[in-house]
Amino acid sequence: MKPRINLFAAQSSPLAQSWMQFSNGVHQAGLEDSLVKLVEMRASQINGCAFCLNMHSEEARAAGETEQRLYLLDAWRESPLYSDRERAALAWTEAVTLVSETHVPDDVYNEMKAHFNEQEQITLTMLVIAINGWNRMNVAFKTVHPVRQHKAA
Repeated sequence: MKPRINLFAAQSSPLAQSWMQFSNGVHQAGLEDSLVKLVEMRASQINGCAFCLNMHSEEARAAGETEQRLYLLDAWRESPLYSDRERAALAWTEAVTLVSETHVPDDVYNEMKAHFNEQEQITLTMLVIAINGWNRMNVAFKTVHPVRQHKAA
């Protein structure tokens, strides 16, 4: 795959800098880091963003996330590994990411609302918006993730 532009070299533009500031602000808004990483991973799975999946899986593992939870994230509904709060966030992530299909149904909102106060609801939604924006930019510009050497078995 050949990148269309170097998105990260283009970050010197004022709009790119403001997007980065927005994303950084969302990350510093108080949601637990493990939840943030799961949300970023799930949206990136849905959007097929290899760059973000690579980056956020590395960050999640470095922060102590288990391989098992990362591997099973795409099937979170069928796994007991995720808390009720995480499940509510993942359902919300899917509904907001797929807004043209789901229109974010009331039952998904009500479940999320049961686990997040109003400020957290806004932060969670802004997090989903931020990762979807990054996914769309990386997919559109064909940003290539770093390639690590595979160890032979």
